[in-house]
Amino acid sequence: MPLLPEEPQIHESAQGPRATSAPSGRSAPTPRPVPGPRPAAPPRPGRPGPARPKPPAQRTSRESAPAVQPEPSAPTAPAAVPTAPAAAAQPQIQLIPASVEGALDAAEEAVDLLLDSGRAPGEVLVITIGDPHPWATHELSFGDAAYWAQHDAGDDVFYADAGAAERATRRPVVVVALNGGDDEAAATTLPLALGRAGALLVVCGDPQRINSLLGVGV
Repeated sequence: MPLLPEEPQIHESAQGPRATSAPSGRSAPTPRPVPGPRPAAPPRPGRPGPARPKPPAQRTSRESAPAVQPEPSAPTAPAAVPTAPAAAAQPQIQLIPASVEGALDAAEEAVDLLLDSGRAPGEVLVITIGDPHPWATHELSFGDAAYWAQHDAGDDVFYADAGAAERATRRPVVVVALNGGDDEAAATTLPLALGRAGALLVVCGDPQRINSLLGVGV
């Protein structure tokens, strides 16, 4: 299934700020996420969060407007006919050029920028095509159940490798690091990551390889 029906390939200038190339092994500056209002992010460990605003005071019965009794002879309005829901918008796709060795660092910088821009940690899913992220390796050492319990809690950034990505649920932002793996794994995981991204998909890796992979099946 093509990822972008009108554009078979993702170019560095497609749907987002242009990401400049970086020297080998170093990541390029991460583009800003999709603009717009963002929900307040819960504080990360060690970081104080913004003060929660006080809820508005409830109105008393004296302030409430008197109820209006309907006319007995008024005709009943016809029921509204339900309309078909609008098709879900495709997420924005941003490409960050990076080498295989630098893809994981580029993904980490992308996550930091997303959180600094107001994204909540629980809104971000990171998928690695090659070796698992060190966080995932550490958490899996406590068992598969404990690892997925953190995913289900949804209160922090979750890291999954290509094999576990299918079980991960949809999140507003998905960051993919092409830090290794073969082309078959990448060609399977990239469309999966696109389907998991609600608003933004960030892909960190070699642009030529990414364009070639996304062209499979177009």
